[in-house]
Amino acid sequence: MFNVVVKYLGIFKGMPLAPNVFDAFLNMVTCISNPRLLDCMDDISTEVLSWPGTEKDLHKYGGIQFNCKGKEIGHIHGNGILDIRFSVKLKEQLLAEGRVKPHHVFKHSGWISYYLDGMEDFHYAIKLLEMSYLKIIGSAAK
Repeated sequence: MFNVVVKYLGIFKGMPLAPNVFDAFLNMVTCISNPRLLDCMDDISTEVLSWPGTEKDLHKYGGIQFNCKGKEIGHIHGNGILDIRFSVKLKEQLLAEGRVKPHHVFKHSGWISYYLDGMEDFHYAIKLLEMSYLKIIGSAAK
């Protein structure tokens, strides 16, 4: 159902702050329907922001975006979808493991989506974000 909503709400992405207002609505729904998911998202944010050089911002399509060295590490939407961009080759490897899905919108790119449900997803989410972070740190060192 979320994909259908996103498809029809796509017209709002060009409106300033509309995606962020929609994401705030998703956060409210999540707070009521799955408060343990919010705890997981908060713990992920705390962990990622403890890494040197990381900061957070609003993502242009809604959610919280983690950055390092001016590049996006990944972002989490208010309904617990964690999106991260990898190379297409790495994306295919991750898909083969069966824990991530193609990005909920950009299916034919290097983007993946990991659907968080609660604290049991924390460690794998951190592993994915750390992979992205280390790539950024490595490319910045060159």
